[in-house]
Amino acid sequence: MTIRQIMSCRGWSSDAYWAARATVELERAGHEVALVCKRRSETRVIRRAREAGVNRIETLELASGVAPVADALDLRRLIAWLPETQVFHVHRGKEHWLAAMANRLSYSRRPLVRTRHIVQPVRPHALNRWLYGRATDLVVTVTEAIRSQLVAGGLGAADRVVAIQGGVDADRFRPDTAIGGGGLRSRLAVPPEVPLIGLVSGFRVMKGHQTVVEAAARLAAAGHRFRLLLIGQGALIARVRGLVEAAGLDGQVSILGFVDDLPATMAALDVALYPALESDGMSRVLFEYLASGVPVVASRVGVVPEVLEDGRTALLVPAGEPEPLAAAIARLLDDAALRRALGAAGAELVRASYSGAQLAERLTALYLSLAVASTPPSP
Repeated sequence: MTIRQIMSCRGWSSDAYWAARATVELERAGHEVALVCKRRSETRVIRRAREAGVNRIETLELASGVAPVADALDLRRLIAWLPETQVFHVHRGKEHWLAAMANRLSYSRRPLVRTRHIVQPVRPHALNRWLYGRATDLVVTVTEAIRSQLVAGGLGAADRVVAIQGGVDADRFRPDTAIGGGGLRSRLAVPPEVPLIGLVSGFRVMKGHQTVVEAAARLAAAGHRFRLLLIGQGALIARVRGLVEAAGLDGQVSILGFVDDLPATMAALDVALYPALESDGMSRVLFEYLASGVPVVASRVGVVPEVLEDGRTALLVPAGEPEPLAAAIARLLDDAALRRALGAAGAELVRASYSGAQLAERLTALYLSLAVASTPPSP
């Protein structure tokens, strides 16, 4: 099939990652796919998309808000693309409206798919009901919770809103990427007998860094040996560094910032943390942990309770509570067999259900059903 994935992201957000991952995996599956990006986003989006494996990139203006001239030019180009495109798949509101209007104004209407990546509710006013209902053939959500939200709000019939979780690059994130973690340990001067605990996340309030530092303080007070790695960047990094110093954890916590080889770093961990305080959409890092074969302790938010089973594929804890988080980490530190079992179960879960190849397979089936069965919506 010929597919255009369109996304107006100005930075490398989860939306951009998902669109790029889908583009790469669909191309691997034999489809002709173009990723359509916002013009002048070369540094922050297009370069990252190419690094992720996207081969064909096109651009539109995709101006923020209402921009009559830019919108008219984008609309004209979209209409010109319709005869050579079998499916338009959009990811944000701007391109959603433009693609819907292109279909409305052309005789060459094509199936329109929208992925909804965030938990923030869509306002169910008349225009949005038209956009999500009559103008859109299918809505894909990255969690079942977002799907239920849209259906309950009257923004799509239950059979036209589908949840597809995951989509991780299982070729890059694998259990065998860094057996033993020797390289990382050597750089950080961490002895082999000291477990590595990792949190890969941007430094934002919702990511739960404060809860992790408080849990680490409890672990240290109880005599556990470990090195906690905080990996990522963000505005709150200085604040988190201050929390670490105040807790007296300087010798047990390393703030690494950006790392060059994230798959190898993840695979070197003994325990991985997903302590989010609230849902953050697709939860990409969670699936990368799982694919890497690392045992995970995760908050029961967003996609976590939808895909993970406590004690079998991960250890699940309440969000924002350091005591249960510390207890779950301690349980893993004290039980190497449990670590191995959870890590293996998580990797197998991703391979069976949540890899990028699985994402492409599900999207292909949906696209084909739309191409065969869709009919123009009522005006």
